[in-house]
Amino acid sequence: MKVLKDILYKVNINAVVGSTNSVVNKIEFDSRKIGDNDVFVAISGTVTDGHKYIEKAISDGAIAVICEVLPDVLEDGVTYIEVTNSNSALAYMAANYYEQPSQNLKLVGVTGTNGKTTVTSLLYQLFKKAGYKVGLLSTVKIMVDDTTYKTSHTTPDSLTINKYLKLMNEAGVEFCFMEASSHGIHQNRTEGLYFTGGIFTNLSHDHLDYHHSFAEYRDVKKSFFDHLPKEAFALSNIDDKNGLIMLQNTEAKKYTYALKNYADYRAQILENDFGGLLLKLNETELWTKLIGNFNAYNILAIYGAADILGLEKEEILRLISELDNVSGRFQYFISDDRITAIVDYAHTPDALKNVLDTINTIRSKNEELITVVGCGGDRDKTKRPKMAHIASALSTKVIFTSDNPRSEEPQAIIADMEKGVEPQYFKKTLAITDRKQAIKTACQMAQPKDIILIAGKGHESYQEINGQRFDFDDYKIVQEFLKQLQK
Repeated sequence: MKVLKDILYKVNINAVVGSTNSVVNKIEFDSRKIGDNDVFVAISGTVTDGHKYIEKAISDGAIAVICEVLPDVLEDGVTYIEVTNSNSALAYMAANYYEQPSQNLKLVGVTGTNGKTTVTSLLYQLFKKAGYKVGLLSTVKIMVDDTTYKTSHTTPDSLTINKYLKLMNEAGVEFCFMEASSHGIHQNRTEGLYFTGGIFTNLSHDHLDYHHSFAEYRDVKKSFFDHLPKEAFALSNIDDKNGLIMLQNTEAKKYTYALKNYADYRAQILENDFGGLLLKLNETELWTKLIGNFNAYNILAIYGAADILGLEKEEILRLISELDNVSGRFQYFISDDRITAIVDYAHTPDALKNVLDTINTIRSKNEELITVVGCGGDRDKTKRPKMAHIASALSTKVIFTSDNPRSEEPQAIIADMEKGVEPQYFKKTLAITDRKQAIKTACQMAQPKDIILIAGKGHESYQEINGQRFDFDDYKIVQEFLKQLQK
């Protein structure tokens, strides 16, 4: 039994109309899910304003409404709570409703432009191998120890987060690793949670359609560290120029990692090829199946976090050597015709450059590097020409294609991309709107020892076009085509 006044603990309330002693069933911010004795939280979202649905929520059984602006007409028997920020209210109410589940485990948040999924997923793998019960809240999936749940957002809504953290409590989970996206932080989804630690990976061009400026995007990330408790840790990549900025105002205990600068956790790359990485990590040599400079940073992050969280250093090194690639993150195979196909989630200029730089470091330059890349619709348009410029400059052949066009015309997205191609690179680019046909063409163009990179969608098993999701898996599709084309 949940009483309204109990789940309002820590909510910033401006006004109350009605009684807060009501027994409530559940909390909802989607008016379509409201039932008898529910609490409706009206949120002003990017697509629609929940305040428009207050009357509907009440007619469907809501006994309390949380809102930023009180309706003109107030219904008898309904409690109205005016709050400063509905997103923040929802976060605290969700934590209260599910009995503060984040306080009953060690929750570590990972934020940054690139690497969030890899770092959280590898930490999940590592702690599982160490014998712990572990939770994961990531772009790819939600894990409650050994049970998998699907997810559709980098940082789920506050109700979903706390619901799964509660399930983790019930399953005896000791550690949980969670992606904290800029959208999630800005929309207060991480409020009301108690974090044991935070990790900063890097910061580059992304989400400027939402945040409007790079400074705003950076400051949202920084706010995550600003709010960490003093008992927590903050681990930051100081090779990134924003790494020290993240640590400026945090009360948490500060730790750093780097490949280029002096740091608490540092590494040197000794070997880097398709077999893996050989690193000198804090004076100890370590071999890992992961590939590329960007994964060297990810390994430093997980090594540092595991050390801070109390695992033995020798055990951490042994477990890192056993870790597997994360789905859709530099996931590759070599066909019978000796063509290497790589699928990667790279959907920002920096991530694409990192992947292409890694491939160019490894390859002999006697083979072709064929890149298939697109950009998402209804998202930051300014990165489109930048990604096309990088792809055309660092590949021997490029096919521009659709990613998730959403409500935009794929040809218009590709046209935006092509604006970034310099004249000397025109001849090595072509555009094929249909992504499946683009991948097939890349496979047909490839000769033995060539490399195909399919960038942008990574782990996603769908393509979103005009509001509909269609089954689409880059990794499976390229496997099928290369098998069909075996000579």
